[in-house]
Amino acid sequence: WRATLPYGATKSHWPKRGKELDSATIMSEHEDFIHDAQIDYYGQYIASCSSDRTIKVWQIVDGKEQKLVDTLRGHDGPVWQVAWAHPKYSHTSLLASCSYDHKVIIWKETDKHKWAPIHTYKGHTSSVNSIAWAPHEFGLMLASASSDGTIAVSVYDATASPPTWNTKTFMAHQIGCNAVSWAPSHDPTGKGPKRLATAGCDNLAISWLFNEETQQWDREHNFDGHKDWVRDVAWSPSVGVPYQTLATCSQDKTVQLWKHTDSSWERLCELPAFEHAVWRLSWNVNGTILAVTTGDNKVTLMKEGPGGEWKPISVMDTANAAATSA
Repeated sequence: WRATLPYGATKSHWPKRGKELDSATIMSEHEDFIHDAQIDYYGQYIASCSSDRTIKVWQIVDGKEQKLVDTLRGHDGPVWQVAWAHPKYSHTSLLASCSYDHKVIIWKETDKHKWAPIHTYKGHTSSVNSIAWAPHEFGLMLASASSDGTIAVSVYDATASPPTWNTKTFMAHQIGCNAVSWAPSHDPTGKGPKRLATAGCDNLAISWLFNEETQQWDREHNFDGHKDWVRDVAWSPSVGVPYQTLATCSQDKTVQLWKHTDSSWERLCELPAFEHAVWRLSWNVNGTILAVTTGDNKVTLMKEGPGGEWKPISVMDTANAAATSA
């Protein structure tokens, strides 16, 4: 099985209008479907995960060449997602993974190019579908979303003896949760509001605000614009603007954008309809381009025009490893 990675469309580099999107195909050595691939903070490693129950870590050499350096085994079912932690909290890299086996595993690079599990969370009672690290300003904190309807937020306590992970859970979507995403933090002290968004099988996306007094997650707003399962939620980095933007996508083939100011939410727009169900969303580093992954194996890069309309600037057919730019 292969993974196709678009060069020029990573978190830090996106293609300009009219520029061809380069891509590279990795013969991943996975033995089943690949569900996710993520590049680390420094662009040195790629982690991929698969239904073959493994995670593979690749070293990126000279910007494009990839070298397989480790295969991580610890899950007992398909591995749905992987996520790299911000490097602030460890001199070696941390990687989180989640699986159909109800587990979340945090891996640490214990030797050069070798990772070992340092923490396993087994509190979910069904498939864990999504994981997301909090903004580094809040500390080392990981959220996970499960088909059991709950969100678990695990916080690393370095002051404990020995240091430990403390986890709190709350019910988010009664019939299952598909995704979780953290709102960006613009307070370098870490004292700003902690906010999550979740996507559910109840056709809702929901924003949650952490109450510092009660130490609980309070429901803030229901986004009820979709007509089928909400598959993913993604906060824009919102660089240089006085508001926050949330993107939601659904089995109903739509993507919607929502705007949050200090006191209210409003729907900004619905992107032009797609031909297939929309599964994943990802923003570029400054929140100007949204990558939309659909059920026909295509990744479409969407950008807002001068008049506020969103248009595709590039479409990548991952099945054929081909990309075209508008």
